[in-house]
Order: sequence, then C-alpha cells, then structure tokens
Amino acid sequence: MKASCLIVATSLCISSRALVPFSTTSSRQQPSRRAYNNALISPTDRLFASSLEIDFSNEDVFNDSDESESPLSLPSEMLKFPRHSNDDVNDVLIETEALVQNLHHDSKAVDPKSTKRSMSPTMNTNDSIFANTYVDLGNVDTVGFDYDYTLVHYTEELLTLLYSMALTRLVNDRHYPTEMLSCGLQYDSYFSIRGLAVDRETGWICHLSYTHKVAVAWEGREKVSTSRIFEEYRGKRGLNPRERKARLKPLNDLFSMAECCLIADTIQYFKDNDIDFCSSNVVTDILGAIRDTHISGDFHRIVANNPKKYFDPTPHLKGVLRNLKGSGKRLIFASNSPFWYVDAGMKYVLGDEWMDIWDAVIVSAGKPAFYTETRRPFREVNTETNRVRFQKVEKLESGKVFTEGCLRELTKLMDWRVSGDKDDGQVESMGPLNMNSNVLYIGDSLFADLVDAKREYGWLTAAVTPEVGFELDVQQSSDHLLAERTIAILLNALRKVQSEMGTREYTSEDSLVLDKLEKLVSRWRDRETNLLGNPFGSVFRARYQPSLFAHSLRRYCDLYMNTIGSLRLYSPQHRFYPEPDFRLLAHEIKRSTEAYCTDSLLEEPNESDSNCVNGC
Repeated sequence: MKASCLIVATSLCISSRALVPFSTTSSRQQPSRRAYNNALISPTDRLFASSLEIDFSNEDVFNDSDESESPLSLPSEMLKFPRHSNDDVNDVLIETEALVQNLHHDSKAVDPKSTKRSMSPTMNTNDSIFANTYVDLGNVDTVGFDYDYTLVHYTEELLTLLYSMALTRLVNDRHYPTEMLSCGLQYDSYFSIRGLAVDRETGWICHLSYTHKVAVAWEGREKVSTSRIFEEYRGKRGLNPRERKARLKPLNDLFSMAECCLIADTIQYFKDNDIDFCSSNVVTDILGAIRDTHISGDFHRIVANNPKKYFDPTPHLKGVLRNLKGSGKRLIFASNSPFWYVDAGMKYVLGDEWMDIWDAVIVSAGKPAFYTETRRPFREVNTETNRVRFQKVEKLESGKVFTEGCLRELTKLMDWRVSGDKDDGQVESMGPLNMNSNVLYIGDSLFADLVDAKREYGWLTAAVTPEVGFELDVQQSSDHLLAERTIAILLNALRKVQSEMGTREYTSEDSLVLDKLEKLVSRWRDRETNLLGNPFGSVFRARYQPSLFAHSLRRYCDLYMNTIGSLRLYSPQHRFYPEPDFRLLAHEIKRSTEAYCTDSLLEEPNESDSNCVNGC
C-alpha cells in the first residue's frame, strides 16, 4: 500500500533529526488506513501547484487585545476537525484529528512577545554560511566589506535613538502634535522586521511575497483585513509594476525597522485621537524626518560618543580579517558613513590600529551611486581634520583614507582582473561557476550594497543576515517544529479528502469542509508567526510563499550568513555548494530529510513507501 505523503515546506532547511518525538497512542479507535484512489490520482496524471493560495489569516493575531488564545492551553477549535457525511472522507478527518491532538496533548498558547527577538549575532547560535551558487574562495583575491550591520552590529538602543530623534523632528520641524512626545511612543522591537514596504498612499506596512502580492498589511497597529486589501488593490493582492514603483517604498535594511515602527505608531496615534490626516503626507514626513536625522550628523555623533551603549561586541571579527589577510587576500573597507564615525566604531571593535589591516579604506562612498557613477574620482581624507584634500588620487594606499570615487576608478586603481585559474575541464566538472570576478563583497543592505555590485560588475556577493540565525534558533524549538508538522499534516489531509471526494462537482458540504480545513491551516500559520515574535512572521516567508526579500537574497547574493564571524569556521579556500534540491517547480522536488509520510508516523516503514511523489 502506498503511504500518503507530505512535504514540510520550510523557509530554511531543518534536519529531520531535530524533530521532537511524539506519542502515537490514542484513546480513540484508529480507522483503517486508506490508499489514494489510483484511478483518480496516478503518478503520471498530476496537477502541480506553484503556490499555495490558502490564507484565511486571523485578523486579530498579534493585536494587544487578542484573547483568542488562552495563556494556559491551545484554543480547542485548533484541534477540532469538521465532519462529513461521506464515510471515507470522515475517516480521513477523524484520523487526522486524532494525529493532531496526539501531537499537541500538552501544547500551550503562544504569547508573541515572549519570544526574545535579537539581531545581535552573539545571541544567535547558528554560524553556518548558506550558498545560493557555487563559490570557490580560493579564486577570490579581494574581499570588500560594508560597515553598518556588517563589520559592526548595533544594540537595540540605536533603533530606539533613531526613532526618538525622528519623532522629535516631526514635532519640531513639521509641527506634529506636541503630545506625541509625552504619550509613550517609542521603538517597539516586536513590531517590525526587515524587508517590508510602505504603501505611500495608504500608509500600510506591507509584507510582500516573491510575486509582489501583499501577504500581510498593517495600518497603524491594526491588521488590514483581506477584504480591504482586495478592495484597495482592485480585486487583487498587489499592484502592477508601474503602480508598485510609484506607491511602494521598500524598507530593506535594518535601520528601516525604526522607520516602519514610527509610521505605524504615528498613524495609530492619529486614529486613536480622531485626528484627520493624509496617509501619504504622514509617510512623506516620516521618511523625510528619518533622512534628516541621518544627514544632520547629530545621530551619528551621539552613537560615536557612546560606543559601549550602541555597539554590540564582535568577538570573532579580528580573527576572521587576519585569517583572510594571511591567506593573501586584499581587504577593502567601503562605507557610506563619514570617517570620524567609522573610526569611532572600528576603534571600539578592532582597536586603535584598525586601519593597518586594510589595503584600502573608502568612506562616504555614496552607494549605490558608487557602482553606477563612471567619472567620480577618489579624494583623500585628512584623518586629523576630517577634511578632504584637493589633490588627485593616483593610487589607493594602505593606511590612508579615501572618499567618494566610483567602482570604475576603484577597479583601475586596484588592478582587478577576471578570475580564471581553473582549466576548462575543471570548470565544466564543477557546474555553474561565477567566473566574472575575483572580488567578494560582503554587506547587509541588498539594494545599497549588493545588487549593483552583482548585476553591473559580476562581483560575488555575500549578505549578512542576522535574521537567519535567529529564525533557525526559533525553528528548531519544539513548538515551531510541532506547528510546522501540523500544517504539513493538514495540507496532506486536504489532498486526501479531495481524493476521496473524487472528480464530481463538489457539494456545498464538500466546500464547507475544505474551507474549514483551510482556516485551520491559517490558524496554525498564525501560531508560527507568533513564535517568531512579530506580526509579519518570517523575514524569508510571506505567509505561504517565499518573501520578496528572500527572492532578492536568492537572486543577488551568492552567500548569506548570520555574521562575519561565521567565516571563522571556513578555510579561505573553502568551496561552497548550493543545495542540490533547490528547484523552482513542484514536480522537480525530490525526497529528502524534509519529506515525511504521515502513515509512516504511525506505522513501520515499508520499502514501497519510498515511491511517494509530490502532490499525493
């Protein structure tokens, strides 16, 4: 008998060995196992879905007023399944309900704010480096680094400061209500994540899928209903490309988390106090206040004068840089920040002689224009006075600091050449190598640091994404693994139920059962979101699909990692390989450690079970 199979689809790979064992005993009598009707669903006659359009999300999830989950136990409706007059369908429902109840016989409700969210690399335990393409570090002779959230990491105090200073500018410069300064508004680390977008017209904070659909949207601190999303976007979950460009402002770097929170809080303040407002003006004003806070220099001076308060420790940074340098690689420092600011931070994390290790130090680079400008020359910075020298720069010398410039000038002055150490036979045997460049650039901001470097010049790129370490830690918790497994069981039940219903036109009873099962799937997805400690869920998943951020990470980054310190675990000549089963289409998915047969959870494995294919 073929076992009915399910695939646990996760945003990040989790070994099956990490799954928590559970009891398979039940006080109820288990119905006999039923095979799929091969006349209905044969191995060669399948329809494959490229995305799962199930999303009856609970509108109240993560609202402070939400009392749908008791602090002591799971809501009973999350463990109860509908019933059907068809005995075969009903057997599937009873069987699946018993399995889910066994899984969660002692599960508790989840308080989203009980999750300790941290972007500090020292708080996250996973130090793996993940590869999207083949990368041979032995071919890399130059490694470039961004500064903010790459070489240095910040405490939560930094985003609190940015939020507070921007709020003050709203009141003082744009005449927002003075009461906003005294009503308790402050940065909330449990609200925003990276990779969101703000709709300039509505003020909604949106989490976009890789297909640019709005998976979740918040207006202030209230979740936007699915019906309102469809109404605003004319019966769709998204906008056409022209409208997207005009309306949606990406919030892609870690600094933007304060920006996102301030937009939501300001709109909520106006709504709570019955103050008329124009959403587009609020968004424009806040974006301007954040920009002015950065440009003024006041924000940077406060941070530079108190590094102990605002900088996280980076215990492995010095060792990683020395190891790369010792292997013969040239190291380039390239930041958009001014010299006096990066000098304060680098002295704190590396010591007073921090410039000695770099072959070139570039500040106030103006990325991403740094990549697209073609005639902007470098200028030298006087490190004593912070003034820019007039003389033309003919060579980038170690121990000196340079500003402005462009990538074309950098390429010429550094004498970079295309990598090509391997002969044709080696290249062919290794698969799709990136042979366009021998430069690896590491940064945190996809679109400011990495996209143009990859797209315009073919550099190898690596993203520092502390979220990956945090989310892997959460996903390896027993609560998340159980929720993940429950979703997979429910999806498998939906397939089995429809197999029993056959190919006839569905009755109203059929549709009602399917609707209720889909709502259960959505409730369990809400639980996964709560476990991640924010109302948007995973940075890498937009409800049931990969997020736009994850799609961009996959497209423009060869490597990604929790922190620069992750490099300490790899040789400077290490070769990184992408996951072999990283496929795009459902029919290409192979059995792996992430595939489970629901019948085998309760029965001894059978050799014939290995023949399961996607879609059963």
